[in-house]
Amino acid sequence: MKIVVLHEEVSASARPDELDVLVQARYVADHLTALGHAVETIAFGLRMDAFIERITRAKPDCVFNLVESLNGHGRLIHIAPAVLDTLKIPYTGASAETMFVTSNKLLGKTVLRGAGIPTAAWYTGKAPIARAIDGKGEQFQPGRYIIKSVWEHASVGLGDDAVAHYDNLRDLLREIPRRAPSLGGEAFAEQYIHGREFNIALLARVESPEPQVLPHAEILFEGYDAGRPLIVDYRAKWDEASYEYNHTPRRFEFSASDQPLLDKLTDICLQCWRVLNLRGYARVDFRVDEMGRPFVLEVNANPCLSPDAGFAAALAQAAVTPTAAMSRILTDLNNARLHGEYV
Repeated sequence: MKIVVLHEEVSASARPDELDVLVQARYVADHLTALGHAVETIAFGLRMDAFIERITRAKPDCVFNLVESLNGHGRLIHIAPAVLDTLKIPYTGASAETMFVTSNKLLGKTVLRGAGIPTAAWYTGKAPIARAIDGKGEQFQPGRYIIKSVWEHASVGLGDDAVAHYDNLRDLLREIPRRAPSLGGEAFAEQYIHGREFNIALLARVESPEPQVLPHAEILFEGYDAGRPLIVDYRAKWDEASYEYNHTPRRFEFSASDQPLLDKLTDICLQCWRVLNLRGYARVDFRVDEMGRPFVLEVNANPCLSPDAGFAAALAQAAVTPTAAMSRILTDLNNARLHGEYV
């Protein structure tokens, strides 16, 4: 097949999390080439006329979609698959609709709550104080909350000060717009769940509509002082010289006593796959509180495929080669075409 590997345009002054997509594109292209496909890499940007001319000239059988933003804005992630839908070019991964729902954390949490999937209470500064949104209308509980970006991923804007204690709702709602500029322009507050963090990757199967839940990965917070928020902030993900980066390893080994929890996480992952109509591959991020109750933080419909990322680590634990994973993602796309999802 002729496959276009599609990623967003990246400027020379881009942040490390933005530059990472170029690593992904080269990595994916290499493995698709190893499968015998003809591969071309194309950047997706604001100049739609130039993009449409180039991809039309390329005449791909399908696109391997790695686009994570447009012009530096994560809220525009769904534009690339929407344009491909308009051009009637099949692409890997989630649909434009699923990309929009999962990239908007508030909308994603609302859908999860509606399906009975546990996710922490949240508030947005958009509503009047008397009508603040928390998903179910629960009474405000004083405690620690984390203020996060609605649209941006990769822990953009998150640092030690992202988590703070709030005694009343008024103070919390005042803080949201104050922090919004550093969080991509739109923010919300989520109840901070003090406990364990899990990132669980899913990969489509060839023989089943249900995905394979890859080995569970837990992020450890080594040497963190008592009372310090246990969060994977921007430094932990992208600053290789930082304390946070070097003290948040992932592990895949668990004791037998953790098996009931791991089974529950697996069940919730499969629920997320079905409810959100995920395709190809995905990742579900969890917090587990001190009582052992899991809460979905977010669902990533196109997680990072770089060789040093968590998805690649989970593949290695499952003894699935990257080339085999790419093949399964393409097979899932072909199955979607057979079921009439592309005309």
